[in-house]
Amino acid sequence: MKNSSIYIPSQALFLSRRRAMSISGAAVLSASAVALLGGRDALAAGAKVSAKELEADVRILNTALGAELEAIAAYQLGAESGFLSKGVLPVAVQFQGHHKEHAAAIAATVEKLGGKPVVAKAKYQFPVEKLKAEADVLRFAAGLERGAISAYLGAVPLFADRNLAQVAASILGDEAMHWAVLRQVLGETPVPSAFMS
Repeated sequence: MKNSSIYIPSQALFLSRRRAMSISGAAVLSASAVALLGGRDALAAGAKVSAKELEADVRILNTALGAELEAIAAYQLGAESGFLSKGVLPVAVQFQGHHKEHAAAIAATVEKLGGKPVVAKAKYQFPVEKLKAEADVLRFAAGLERGAISAYLGAVPLFADRNLAQVAASILGDEAMHWAVLRQVLGETPVPSAFMS
């Protein structure tokens, strides 16, 4: 019997992940921003980018950074809940570490582009009243990861730059692995179908 307390991310989370990848459904990060995210400072320095493109890139990256910071906070909530067993806690902390790596790379890129990275909110609206056992915390995390998968699935085809699409697909893969592991720990089929939607 499935627990109906699974956390479904708000439409705002889906939209914030999409906005991180696209503004008005068409603009994408410049080649300079993509190069910086990939650690290719020399390549980025050679790219010619307008002030308008830089401003758009910073806005897109800060939206993505905000979503990563929210994920970090969610995993912190789970880690501090006291509900995670000794075998599960290190995995949750590792997943949080992945989100921290994404956030650090994005923040550094925002700074290199001359922008100011957004910071974590003082408080996020998580369903803490529904987290009463390890399974609840895991379903909460799985819901967040599933939401991220959906957002990246929608965003990858929007990229004009193949390198950026490749980075987003890599992050999508990471989110999908997190989701599968969480489902496995919950005793659910880790990969319930041949396709994601």
